[in-house]
Amino acid sequence: MDMTGNTILITGGGSGIGRGLAEAFHKLGNTVIISGRSRERLEGTVAANPGIEAMTLDVADPADIQRFTDELVTKQPAVNVLINNAGIMGWESFDGGGGTQAAEDTITTNLLGPIRLTDALLPTLRKQEKAVVMNVTSGLAFVPLTNAPTYSATKAALHSYTESMRYQLRGSNIEVIELAPPYVQTHLTGESQASDPRAMPLDEFIAEAMQILESQPESGEVIVSHCEPLRFAAQRGAYTPTFEGLNEAMAGMTP
Repeated sequence: MDMTGNTILITGGGSGIGRGLAEAFHKLGNTVIISGRSRERLEGTVAANPGIEAMTLDVADPADIQRFTDELVTKQPAVNVLINNAGIMGWESFDGGGGTQAAEDTITTNLLGPIRLTDALLPTLRKQEKAVVMNVTSGLAFVPLTNAPTYSATKAALHSYTESMRYQLRGSNIEVIELAPPYVQTHLTGESQASDPRAMPLDEFIAEAMQILESQPESGEVIVSHCEPLRFAAQRGAYTPTFEGLNEAMAGMTP
């Protein structure tokens, strides 16, 4: 991936990893557009980073994706990088009686959202000299957190989808990248995660991810060191102890 000269759309760019990536790419001189449902969060990012553009988008709403895509391409016809980062994560219990709404919402946002938005933007990306689709998955795509079964499943599905996309688009002008974060200090699950000492500091994650993107331009996967134990657990023959260790360590994170 070229690190400069891009027009980049980052979903979920008002906070957490999305905001961190937006700020990092903005500092390199790229044109950056962030999207999200919360206008307040988007405006906070823009106020702290003059020059970043904000546009509201609900990736769970197919009609809003179409509305947004039409508006984006009109305003920024040179958009050549899509970073599918927006996502939600919630706790689920199999005690019974809870219903499936939380699972359905997670699938709609985390899996159907990126699929729909990518499909809507592919015609524009194909027009560019060079283009990138980056899907933000998770270390939990490779070793699931049992307290968040649907979240883990959507990230595993997005990993698989990304591999298929990369293979189909090989030799084209579109590069397909997967960024798999470890447990990072963000507000994804609430205030406790943002200050959890077990989580990787956000600024350290962004710095290492950007370094990998720059130094390994055709890697296809961006796996920071903190995520390697999960990503390569199966290859190293350590899946079962890694799975048990992860879920024992995070047992206190309950619905």
